[in-house]
Amino acid sequence: MPRKEILDQIQKYIHPFRISSGKGFQLKDFDPGDTRGLNMEKGEAADLLQRGTRWLAEEQDMLYAQDRWSLLLVFQAMDAAGKDSTIKHVMTGVNPQGCQVFSFKPPSQEDLAHDFMWRYVSRLPERGRIGIFNRSYYEEVLVVRVHEEILKQQRLPPPFVSSRIWDERLADIAHFEDYLTRQGTVILKFFLHVSREEQKKRFMKRLDNPGKNWKFSASDVRERKYWLDFMDSYEGAIAATASEHAPWYVVPADNRWFTRLVVAAAIVEAVEKLDLAYPKVSPEQKKELAAARAELAREA
Repeated sequence: MPRKEILDQIQKYIHPFRISSGKGFQLKDFDPGDTRGLNMEKGEAADLLQRGTRWLAEEQDMLYAQDRWSLLLVFQAMDAAGKDSTIKHVMTGVNPQGCQVFSFKPPSQEDLAHDFMWRYVSRLPERGRIGIFNRSYYEEVLVVRVHEEILKQQRLPPPFVSSRIWDERLADIAHFEDYLTRQGTVILKFFLHVSREEQKKRFMKRLDNPGKNWKFSASDVRERKYWLDFMDSYEGAIAATASEHAPWYVVPADNRWFTRLVVAAAIVEAVEKLDLAYPKVSPEQKKELAAARAELAREA
């Protein structure tokens, strides 16, 4: 099937979840169990995902060779929504030399001694590479907003800690993303939207399976008490920072196979629009190649 035809087909599975303007955005309008009527066997979904990852691997090779653009993939979600597994399955086959994954944990004392964006800026992808943020600078307007005691640890001067701080930070993030896109960084942001009921099921499976116990933390259950606060924070963050140049994708996450397909399709579509190609060899370079060939041919 020609690529254009494939792209035309996948649009109906990704565009309903693409938010490029926050006007009128409400999280309640998105169903975590939505699959757009697509019914697939597990093997069929895996085969389709594999085709998407092969395509992505081809595009990533040209991205690396061309060395002009970079791609930043931001993943945000509640616990057990499937960030780790989605990244693993979607990025399988991509050359590790051209891909960087960073998982941001609670800030260190050094991090807290700097501005809130400091530790994220130093991890941005270089030209020609794909950078993946497993959690990101959005934590500064999500978990920090829900748990304001964390804000106190950042030791900001009192005049700058006001009721406007969250709007100010969201504006800073939006301006930052605008700046990055003008430097050649393509930004895609994914909120893996899992339901509270599905999260509970996944937590119970982790508890029931000794091999998965290590993935569970008592804090996971405590955070469920703040579910509505987190949803309000996510809604506000997406509404304030969604744009054409840095869109959000509110990806249904109750069905893992569909989550992975949507994420893979969104990345493929975005990279395909860059019209990537391998660098052309100049006449001077062709002469150098011919000379190198001749020199090698003369070797005994």
